[in-house]
Parts: sequence; structure tokens; C-alpha cells
Amino acid sequence: MRIGFSALTLIPPVSLSFSHPPRFSIPTPFSPRPYSKFTMSLSSNPSSSSSSAALTRGLDDPDFVQKLAKEALVWCALHGLVVGDRSSERSGTIPGVGLVHAPFSLLPIFLPSVYWNQACDLAPLFNELVDRVSLDADFLQNSLSRTKKVDDFTGRLLDIHLKMLSVNKKEDIRLGLHRSDYMLDSETNMLLQIELNAISSSFPGLGSLVTQLHRTVIKHNSEALGLDYTKVPENTAAIHFAEALYKAWVEYGNESAVIMVVVQAEERNMYDQYWLTEFLKDKYGVKSIRKTLGEIDAQGKVLPDGTLFVDGHLTSVVYFRAGYTPNDYPSEAEWRARLLMEGSSAVKCPSISYHLVGTKKIQQELAKPNVLERFLEDKDEIAKLRKCFAGLWSLDNEEIVKTAIDKPELFVLKPQREGGGNNTYGEDVRTTLINLQKEGNEGLAAYILMQRIFPKDSLSHLVRDGIFHKENTISELGIYSAYLRNKDKVIVNEQSGYLMRTKVSSSNEGGVASGFAVLDSVYLT
Repeated sequence: MRIGFSALTLIPPVSLSFSHPPRFSIPTPFSPRPYSKFTMSLSSNPSSSSSSAALTRGLDDPDFVQKLAKEALVWCALHGLVVGDRSSERSGTIPGVGLVHAPFSLLPIFLPSVYWNQACDLAPLFNELVDRVSLDADFLQNSLSRTKKVDDFTGRLLDIHLKMLSVNKKEDIRLGLHRSDYMLDSETNMLLQIELNAISSSFPGLGSLVTQLHRTVIKHNSEALGLDYTKVPENTAAIHFAEALYKAWVEYGNESAVIMVVVQAEERNMYDQYWLTEFLKDKYGVKSIRKTLGEIDAQGKVLPDGTLFVDGHLTSVVYFRAGYTPNDYPSEAEWRARLLMEGSSAVKCPSISYHLVGTKKIQQELAKPNVLERFLEDKDEIAKLRKCFAGLWSLDNEEIVKTAIDKPELFVLKPQREGGGNNTYGEDVRTTLINLQKEGNEGLAAYILMQRIFPKDSLSHLVRDGIFHKENTISELGIYSAYLRNKDKVIVNEQSGYLMRTKVSSSNEGGVASGFAVLDSVYLT
């Protein structure tokens, strides 16, 4: 769920030490967990000090690093690990014009297997949770009712949802292609969820490729690096997502239908999307079309029986890689297109209900005591989900707002937006909260507060524009998952690959496409 692909902003190297503000006590069920000695991190390798030492020795040699970087860059060019170059005017609209390698980390990040297994095990649980919450219209409307008053974008989405309810629109076939993002908190030694992406979960294509890149580089240089390429888990996210789209197409039941990818007018990350549609064509023989919301408004129609036609093509599955930000709706035409598709019989990925489940406010509501029990019955599954929740608060909580004003470095202020660059950190948290209080209570409903997670940092070599930079970095793990259901029959519910993103530790935001991070992968320890 990113707004295209921009150049990675690299910040000059910072100190190797990483300062963690002291914890505090909040008398609520969401108080940060007690401090415990941190022993493992995304960058540590507690089980194999020899591998870590070999890696350090190898990367201390500039000539060896230059050799690795050149080898990696050639691989990117030969295997399609590319994006549109922002310096080329047509690179976001014409395929094959102005290509540049995607920014990447030269080698993967160490991750203890226990956290990897935990994140993968959570994937089908979050899938089922999203589906069940999507069916509870009252919960969605009531939870977002105050947000609607101060956030026009969320309000328009809720209006579409309400219109579907008024005509008793049912989504028998429900498809979700999700990504749940996590960081390993160094103060609690726990894997905590950042967010759940329910629309336009980006980089299944390029994320799969960077994993192949790292496995290849390690395999070709295993002796010098002291690493085993088989400890980089294989990543078939693009294949899994394409398979789920195909199975949704099968469930719709019309072999002449196409799958439509909803895209932005200018998209430098188009190749990540093309990997999925190429798999659909090559493996399954399913055709796809790419349309902007504006084009769908001009070329689309819904027949009385609900069948969606766009540009003369019967469309059975609508896969959104746009539509998650207000920027995608510059006029009423785009909103008409969204309503048109929602009212059709096509399978939407996501439906308006799934889209709403992925909002920050719903994430915060689900973290409240006893709310998960409204949707799930298994106590063990509920405990697993709750264990990964970071502290999340509504700004109705005056005590937590006061604490955030006093200690803003311990919080992140989040609006109801997807994509990078929207969150507020540090002293800006205090300033924004004070201003919102002065403006009145309604403005507070547009945000939630989240416990700030402090992952341990490590040195990485980040490659951009053919040049490698040695930087102090932190990483974020995203686990893809696919869910397909037709009425009472669950057809797909699985973990579907992963995305590791690494960024300079002094950068607050973490989106690759919004220019804050590079693509990375995992080395299990």
C-alpha cells in the first residue's frame, strides 16, 4: 500500500549506539510490558558467532564489498529487480522506459527462527480475523463513526459501505491479499505488530526477487562470508498471490472473464505488479487488464445481473493496487468508479468491508480488552494475536494523551492513512496533540496513538543508484497472507511469503515506495 516508488533517501551514517528512552507506567490494559534484558534482535546471530565474524571480516574489505555489489547489480538487471527511474519522465507510464535497480540491502538481516515462526503462524489467524470483522457492519460503522466526521476520505469509504448495506449487497466470494508488518522490540524482546495491510499490499514481486538475489550472492560467496544460503527462506509471495487471484477467478466461474488490476496513473513500481499478472498469464492462461479509477469510470458499466464490464471486458476479479489514499480520488469520477465496482458481482480484493478492517482505528479497537472475543472463539488463537499487539490508544483517553505530551518520544501518532510518510514522531507528537486539543475534541478522532517500538540497530550496506552506502539500520518484517472464501467454504488461508524492509535507523518512516527504506530479506539463526 504505497504511493509509487521514489528514490531512497540515504542519511549520513549515525552513531553505532541506539538510545532507548526509559519505559513508563500507564494504568491501562495496554501499558508497555515490563523491561527485560534484550538478548536477540533482527541483527543478532546468537547461535552462530562464527558466521557473524566471517560476515564482518568480509565486509570490512572495500574491494570485496565492491565485488559483491557489482555481482548483485548485474543480477538485478538480468532478473527484473527494477523500478522506474524518477529522473525519466515516462518511467511511470511506459513499461521498459527509464529502468533502474530497486534499492536493496547487499546481504540479508539476521532473524532468530523463533520470531520467524511466530510471525508465519499468525498469518492465517489474522486472515480469519479480517474476514469475521468485515461481516460485522455495526462494529465497522460504529467504530469509525467519529473518524468519519473529521476525515473525509474515511467518510466516503463508510458511505459506500453503508450503500452496500442498504441494498443488502452480499460478498459470497471474499478475497484478501494481506501483509502484516512487525518489528522486534529491543526493550521487551517481543515481536510487535506495526499494522495490517488489507489493500494494495506491495512488493510480493520484487520482495520475492530480492530473496533470490541474496540466496545467489551467498551461494556464490559462501566461503568468504561464512554463510549458508539455505538459511535464507525461499520467498514465493508473487506466485502465491497470483494463485489466490486465479482461484478467485475460478470461483467466479466464467472462463471468458479477465482480472482487472486497479492502478495509479503514474506507477514506477509497476514491475512489482506485472510479476503477478505474468504468472497469471503464463501458468494459468488468465488474461488481465490494467485500469485507473478514472478509466473505470469512463469505460465501466454494471449489467442488471451485477456483471461488471470494463472497456468491453467481462471482469470477474478486481485487484486494487490503488485506491488506498485520497490522492487516488482527485475528482468524483474516481469515487463513482469505486462505487460501481463495489456494487458489481466481481470479486473485490479488497471489498469495501475488508478495506475498512485495515484502517488504523479498527486496529486500535481490536486491541481493546474483550474485543477479539467478539470475533474469535479459540482462546489460544486469541492469546497469540494479543501477544503481538503493541500499545494502541484512542485519543479519547485523556490520560494517555497527557502522557504522550509529556513523553512524546515513546509514541507514534497515526492518521487513517496508508503508505509511507504519514505518521508523526518525537516532538511533533507533542505539538500536534496540543494543537488538536486547542481545536476541539472532534479533531482527535482522526488519529490513534501507538506505542513506539525500538528495534536494535545494525550496520548494513544499502545499494542505490549503483552505489553502496554503509549505514546504521533497523528492519521491519512483513508477512504476506492469502485468504479466499466462497460462502462457508474456506478455499485458501495461508502464509504466502514475506517482505523485509531495512532503513537508516535515524529515519522514522519505513515505506520503500515512499522513499524511506530498501528491500531486504531474512537470514534465519
